[in-house]
Amino acid sequence: MKRWEGVSELIAVTETASFTAAAKRLGISTAQVSRQISALENRLGTKMFYRTTRKVTATEAGQTYYQYCRHLLNGLEEAERAVTNLQNTPRGKLKITAPATYGEQKIAPLINDFICLYPELEVQCHLTNQTVDLVASGYDLAIRLGKLEDSSMIARQLISRQLYVCASPAYLAIHGEPHVLTELNHHNCLLGTLEYWRFLEQGQERNIRVSGNLHCNSGQALLDAALKGIGIVQLPQYYVESYLESGELISLLQNYQHAGEGVWALYPHNRHLSSKVRMLVDHLAEHLD
Repeated sequence: MKRWEGVSELIAVTETASFTAAAKRLGISTAQVSRQISALENRLGTKMFYRTTRKVTATEAGQTYYQYCRHLLNGLEEAERAVTNLQNTPRGKLKITAPATYGEQKIAPLINDFICLYPELEVQCHLTNQTVDLVASGYDLAIRLGKLEDSSMIARQLISRQLYVCASPAYLAIHGEPHVLTELNHHNCLLGTLEYWRFLEQGQERNIRVSGNLHCNSGQALLDAALKGIGIVQLPQYYVESYLESGELISLLQNYQHAGEGVWALYPHNRHLSSKVRMLVDHLAEHLD
């Protein structure tokens, strides 16, 4: 059994490039990780890592050993998942990340419903707008919005989200309603992280640069500004749908409405056989609106 000692620690350090991050992932102390790596190096008679105060990098021997051990560990994980799948009841730990606002409004309630169905699950859900490294941080599943970057991950589109351009009746009573895209130049457009809005014109996607007196990286803040009559806003439907229904906001430029952006489930290849991941993704795809 000594041959397995230090293997999990080596894999974690290689994938996180940090003894501290590896310890956090494994739920042990940094000192214990260091001891296990040192014991492994002594047993094999070679250095596994170059260590500096800023960085930990695998040596050639360490990288070679990692590749073989990662393959073995993937096989072990698949064997465990195969046994779990026979029971067909999701149980154990599940680590998920999703965007903050969309996660709060759409994803978290569905995860809670899933836990009600399968109370033996232990879910860790991290809501953040930062793009996290799924493998290095030990995530089973990520929810991503919009266009995906090239990735080695498996991606499944769950649903499309619509973008709405809208304003309050009070703003439109003073400034009028734009009917074509060029008229946006004469309006106060409330901006998020991008300097342009997205539209569809004669079947072609168009990015239109707009300007206004408010820039904010919070969709909730932009929504509040639009409701107070400060300007026009473009936001995903989950921000504005209830206000469009109540008449507190008016949908504009509907002939140019963007075709929508994907809501994606993203997960590492070694998670695609996991019944709990698969069943949660199916649950989200079925119930997201």
